[in-house]
Amino acid sequence: MANRTAHRYLAVLTTTAAVVAASVAAVTWTASPAGAAGLSPFDIAGRGATVPFVETEAENAATNGTRTGTSRYYGQLSSEASGREAVTLDAVGEYVEFTLTRPANAVTFRYSLPDGNNGAGRDATIDVRVNNAVVRSVPVTSRYSWFYGGYPFNNNPGDSNPHHFYDEARTLLGTTYAEGTKIRLQVSSTAQSPSFTVDLADFENVPGAIGKPANAIDAVADYGADPTGATDSTAKIQAAVNAGSAQGRTVYLPQGNYTLYSHVIVDRVTLVGAGPWYTVLGGRHPTQRNLAAGIYGKYNNQGGPSQNVTVRDLAIIGDIRERVDDDQVNAFGGAMSNSVIDNVWMQHTKVGAWMDGPMDRFTIRNSRILDQTADGVNFHIGVTNSTVTNTFVRNTGDDGLAMWAESVPNVANSFTHNTVVAPILANNLVSYGGRDIVMTDNVVSDTVTNGGGIHVANRYPGVNGATGVQGTWTLARNTLIRAGNSDYNWQFGVGAIWFSALNEAFQNPTINITDTDILDSSYAALMWIEGQTNGIHLDNVNIQGAGTYALQVQAASQVSFNNVRASGIAQAKPIHNCVGPSFQITRTGTNTGWYTDTPDCGPWPAPQWGNSTTTPPTNPPTTPPTTPPTGGNLAQGKAVTTSSNSGPYVGANGVDGNAATYWESANGSFPQTYTVDLGSAQNVGRLVLKLPPGWETRSQTVAVSASTDGGSYSSLVGATGYTFNPSGGNTATINLPAGSRRYLRLTFSANTGWPAGQLSELEAYADGGTTPPTTPPPTTTPPPSGNLAAGRPVTATSQVDVYTPANTVDGNAGTYWESAGNAFPQSLTVDLGQARAVSRVVLKLPPAAAWATRTQTLSVLGSADGSSFGTVKASAGYTFNPSSGNTATVSFTATTQRYLRLTFTGNTGWPAGQLSEFEVYAS
Repeated sequence: MANRTAHRYLAVLTTTAAVVAASVAAVTWTASPAGAAGLSPFDIAGRGATVPFVETEAENAATNGTRTGTSRYYGQLSSEASGREAVTLDAVGEYVEFTLTRPANAVTFRYSLPDGNNGAGRDATIDVRVNNAVVRSVPVTSRYSWFYGGYPFNNNPGDSNPHHFYDEARTLLGTTYAEGTKIRLQVSSTAQSPSFTVDLADFENVPGAIGKPANAIDAVADYGADPTGATDSTAKIQAAVNAGSAQGRTVYLPQGNYTLYSHVIVDRVTLVGAGPWYTVLGGRHPTQRNLAAGIYGKYNNQGGPSQNVTVRDLAIIGDIRERVDDDQVNAFGGAMSNSVIDNVWMQHTKVGAWMDGPMDRFTIRNSRILDQTADGVNFHIGVTNSTVTNTFVRNTGDDGLAMWAESVPNVANSFTHNTVVAPILANNLVSYGGRDIVMTDNVVSDTVTNGGGIHVANRYPGVNGATGVQGTWTLARNTLIRAGNSDYNWQFGVGAIWFSALNEAFQNPTINITDTDILDSSYAALMWIEGQTNGIHLDNVNIQGAGTYALQVQAASQVSFNNVRASGIAQAKPIHNCVGPSFQITRTGTNTGWYTDTPDCGPWPAPQWGNSTTTPPTNPPTTPPTTPPTGGNLAQGKAVTTSSNSGPYVGANGVDGNAATYWESANGSFPQTYTVDLGSAQNVGRLVLKLPPGWETRSQTVAVSASTDGGSYSSLVGATGYTFNPSGGNTATINLPAGSRRYLRLTFSANTGWPAGQLSELEAYADGGTTPPTTPPPTTTPPPSGNLAAGRPVTATSQVDVYTPANTVDGNAGTYWESAGNAFPQSLTVDLGQARAVSRVVLKLPPAAAWATRTQTLSVLGSADGSSFGTVKASAGYTFNPSSGNTATVSFTATTQRYLRLTFTGNTGWPAGQLSEFEVYAS
């Protein structure tokens, strides 16, 4: 899903399973676990989407490249590959050669091109050859892949943690090739190598373009839409759609590529194209990051939902290269009732379809959803009687197909006959809350991390009471292949099918899981965690291979098992249960291979993956090195630190040489700082500050200071307003007193155009400069009043997900830091900038009542140099109670320190250090 929150509560751990009856049934799959490990999601007859292509994995094709080896470790090329293996082409002339098993005139291939240019993206082409002759040179890029950092991820290689390695490209071949034809993807130049990786190829025979329906409005001929894509067609297509709605006529988009800078709003209209290979909508606004191609219904606060909409036979291939959850940059959105999306290709948007209800009877069918930065589909807030069916989903950045009943019930929705492959984060299929939900006849495979194949949960905001898991759920005839994986917050595996009641216990639903195959699970096959999850019934379920356990029990539940058979379970004891008899098992029919009277309750084991290896691939991906500039702009490519970032708009964007990318600080919180390390002391006389050239005029108040050691800063230019005007290139020049300095810091205290510091380029030059003042500037600034830690640099021994140490000095008690779990001690250290007299710290947790009372054991240490620390306040327990604002005050004898460190050794509410605000005061 497109918004994730922390795992705050872990099930209480104790011992053994209680049993209420005893007694093995016919199963629907008979392959061995090793055979299951090699399964394709297209091998399952009668289940999943019916697709128009034939897929061949690169590792099963002819090649002179290098197979990556199999792996399921997060952050490796193999772990994100379909089937957990791919082929890397490291040199000119290397290829993967596919043999057609049916006639084809088009190919879509999944690939990884290692990133470059400090995250700005790398572009190349790859040759498609037949009989060693080039028939197409297909553009490939890293711009929609290779994300970095912790959630919500960004394009800055400096944040490490590369992932979301793969993207997809498609091309028509110009003619139809017969069965048996050999088609190569081949590296032809060093621009593609090293390490161009091919995962698979999908070959299909695309029919001709669909002509204009009778009496249809032609958006090109009648309203002037531009099929070349050279100009923005949003207004012209909108005019055609409005006319179609008013006249009751279909609107036709002929073959072409149409640029849209914003959404087309549809209501009571049918919009059709010439087919998803011929009619393509794409693009985004050149200056407004949250405006992009998309087809939207009316929101309920805009007179929606829209009614009686049909959109079919076209593609929306966007230009979304980052994930910003607040941006509405989805292929489809808004609210549509009694409406159908049919035969639509959705790619390179944030979410294929994020639908905000209330809305009723909405269908997505016969479609493809590829390469999203967040979910494939999300039915959000009161979506009812709606479905996704016969749809193929691959390479989503979050859940594949999701429902989220936030605050308003979702009722009677279904996911049926879909194939969902390789969600990079979270689950293949999930419903957060909901009543009478159906998930049937789906095939899911290759979960990567932080999720499972199918998830049923009372999790995420607004999922409780009437919006929680209720009624009768039907999960039938689903096949899960290599599903489930490691959660890097929890540090243990997630089951292929798993249940969570984090917000509240399930209110006695009936959840029927029938005729289901769970094959080659990466960790456990079935999992219960976070609260009481009653009402679960398994009937005729086949578990064939699991990397750890058949059942992973971490919370109370009442579950019935009828004709459940398991084999190939890695652990000698097939159940892990430390909650004892609160997990109640009823067995009927014939059951084998999954039950034991003495469950395991030891440490989490390393998974065993059948015929897969547990070692990293021998040729891990590499990022091409960048060469620093030899002259001119002294700041380009240098290391940057910032007081905060907003989403993917990180500090490195300000020194990448590209004025179109930019840094943006946290919003609504001045002052903010931007600091560049030139690497060595340099004579710097002039700074040039830039914003993206198309942005509207604004004035930012900026001060400049400098340092030789990165510790003590002196003022060079006081706070001054600088105007950025597009007519002048959105550029401001600051002349500095002549002198040598290594670190340059900009301090932003105001911005008339946006409530944050913003910068697309900081350029530093040796020339320019001003005469030094007769009185040198002070080497220290007057001590600030109030919270001395606000906005200061802060570090921690560890963090999980988006819960970074910077959250503790941002002035917002709703954001917080959380350390790695089950790994005390953990520490959090703030740099006050210079030695300060201090005698009190105030510590806060989020004030929400959901943060139940807890006691954290911690000590306070101080340092003058950030290296040698002494005790300021000995370790003690401090209680955080929501009735008193979840705040604790630690007073101590006045002392002078530059660095203050909190060392956490215990927490009764969660096995980690947690803090939302770290405030430091002189008195």
